[in-house]
Amino acid sequence: MEFAAVLLIAIAVIVVVTLIKAVRIVPQQRQDVVERLGKYKRTLNPGLNLLVPFVDAVRTKVDMREQVVSFPPQPVITSDNLVVSIDTVLYYKVVDSVRATYEIANFIQAIEQLTVTTLRNVIGSLDLERALTSREEINRHLSGVLDETTGRWGIKVTRVEIKAIEPPPSIRDSMEKQMRAERDRRAAILNAEGHKQSQILTAEGEKQAAVLRADGDRQARILQAEGQAKAIRTVFDAIHQANPSQKVLAYQYLQALPQIANGSANKVWIVPAELTKALEGMGGALGGLSRMVGDEPSPEASDTASEVEREAAEAARAAANAAQEIHNEVRVAEAQATGGKTPQGLPAPEPVSPESLLDDRPDQRERG
Repeated sequence: MEFAAVLLIAIAVIVVVTLIKAVRIVPQQRQDVVERLGKYKRTLNPGLNLLVPFVDAVRTKVDMREQVVSFPPQPVITSDNLVVSIDTVLYYKVVDSVRATYEIANFIQAIEQLTVTTLRNVIGSLDLERALTSREEINRHLSGVLDETTGRWGIKVTRVEIKAIEPPPSIRDSMEKQMRAERDRRAAILNAEGHKQSQILTAEGEKQAAVLRADGDRQARILQAEGQAKAIRTVFDAIHQANPSQKVLAYQYLQALPQIANGSANKVWIVPAELTKALEGMGGALGGLSRMVGDEPSPEASDTASEVEREAAEAARAAANAAQEIHNEVRVAEAQATGGKTPQGLPAPEPVSPESLLDDRPDQRERG
């Protein structure tokens, strides 16, 4: 009885082990390669699969998902003999589990070595500057070469990326200096452009201000000239309406003498003894000119003219007295200079009396 019990237990264990060996459950995105007596038999797909116990065996379990492999930095020499360190990352997936199992022993190691050799060939044909700026071109070239080579292994390389390209420390320092110089140059150009625009705007503003100032000055000069012309025209009309006599003109001339003497070019002013006669002649000439243009004295201006004549007479007397005093002083100075002897030369003019200035006969005025 005991032997029978042990035998039954042994048979039950064998049955259980056989069932376990005969049933294989494969998860999603995985394939199992099955060998029968050491020879490839079939590939188990995801789901429930049955095997022949103790005859069929699973050789490899292949993951069919896309895998990511990061390779350590590799030293690469560029065409300008600079050693750079390049980090790469590889994306691949197994498309044929049987080839990936039987065509190559370790496809991960094979892909890494193939990537390193291909990268050295590509970088070796480029200089450092082009290698730093041509990452997309390098990635496309690597992807093409790896995909072509790994296709017979049942591997599909989907993407190759260069994570970093590290030049030597001395080259990095030079690159940083170059970048700083480039940034400084751009900053100087921007500052120069800003200063140029500022100068242009300032010049435009000054130009417009100068134009406006010139226009304002022109308008002011025009208005001033119009005012002066109107004032002269008013004075001219008033003079011709009043029909002034010679004495009035002489009085106006005497009033203008201080202004003439204040000029910067006048150093000495000598009043001759014949001043009143000259004033009479000038007044007569101006009076004749007024009669030539047809100006006749108006009745309204007769009273004003008489008052002006009286003032002119008084001014003529004062001028004659001043001329007499100057004549006497000149004679005394000449006497002192010659030691009391009469100088030989032109005779001195006779002094003019104030009464002769006031002698304004109508016949003389008409002749004047």
